[in-house]
Amino acid sequence: MKRPFALSVVVPVYNGATSIGELVGALRALDLPGGLEVVLVNDGSADDSFEVCRALAAGPGAPVTLVDLSRNYGEHNAVMAGLAHARGDYTITMDDDLQNPPEEVRRLFEHARDNGHDVVYTHYATKEHAAWRNIGSRFTNWCADRLIDKPRGLYLSSFRCISAFLRERLVSYDGPYPYVDGLIFQITENVGRLQVQHLPRAEGRSNYTLRRLFRLWLSMFLNFSVMPLRFASITGMVIAGLGLLGLVVVLLEALLKRDLPTGWASLMSTVALLAGVQLMILGVMGEYLGRMFLTANRKPQYLVRRVYVREADALVAHEPAAGTAAAGRPYAGVDRAHVSPVEEVAGGAPTAAPAPSWQAAVIDEPGRDARARAAE
Repeated sequence: MKRPFALSVVVPVYNGATSIGELVGALRALDLPGGLEVVLVNDGSADDSFEVCRALAAGPGAPVTLVDLSRNYGEHNAVMAGLAHARGDYTITMDDDLQNPPEEVRRLFEHARDNGHDVVYTHYATKEHAAWRNIGSRFTNWCADRLIDKPRGLYLSSFRCISAFLRERLVSYDGPYPYVDGLIFQITENVGRLQVQHLPRAEGRSNYTLRRLFRLWLSMFLNFSVMPLRFASITGMVIAGLGLLGLVVVLLEALLKRDLPTGWASLMSTVALLAGVQLMILGVMGEYLGRMFLTANRKPQYLVRRVYVREADALVAHEPAAGTAAAGRPYAGVDRAHVSPVEEVAGGAPTAAPAPSWQAAVIDEPGRDARARAAE
């Protein structure tokens, strides 16, 4: 299937107003055979990232699509939204903080294309993160080695390149807690690695707090493995075995030592230990049940407020109709027209597929109401 672009670059944007312009400028400067598009996903930024991204989408150069989410959903949810609107033969995901040099985009794309990998992960000789982030990354990768079907020692980086085959299967997932790497390894084992440069953060500080990192770790730990339940079962059996052994010891002491004193302290410590283990196991089970409940109640993975694209020298805002695939995940119907919208025409030249159900309005003046402009 012929697609409109050789490469799509998906960038989730959260409070990245000071860096996203430089990043998009560097990406537009790349000269790739087959062309390149940039998909920016505004993930409920609190600064003026939306206005900056909208101006970039209206500017000349390689096409920029701006997907404006209704609120902040998290990096992996935003990446899923960007993947759903990407149209290239390959898609690169990267952060907006300029720690991944845009010049490495070409190397990563060519490595994936020339070697036929479904996904290529990057790794770094030196990581320019804070020490606690590096420790957290090593712990997460250690857990991932044991919980998901990834190659041992493979570093899970957000700077990755995936094929259209893989992308179009990833976006079919509509659960509220996506973990992109976990989904990838459920689909393919055709994985490559490439060492790239990692730069110090140019502006501000990381948007990842300890709480956000813990939530991301939980998504990997609970959503893509039953290992925690198995661990809870094994822990219960071990404690039960120790309790049985303790019972045998107590009976032998009672038979051999008639004057055995009452051990209140040891009894209470044993009860507290057993109660703690039971509550831990119940907590793990409760977390699974809670996530199943939220999934059954169709908690959104993400919802799209508007999609901004440049058409015929004007910035057009598309408002997806509620309940369609273009409006977010999960959706009520079977409309998936916005996913890799490609249509073959005579002579092999690709055109965009018909747009899904949405309202469109031309935006040519910053701040002007789209509906008023469309009514004129």
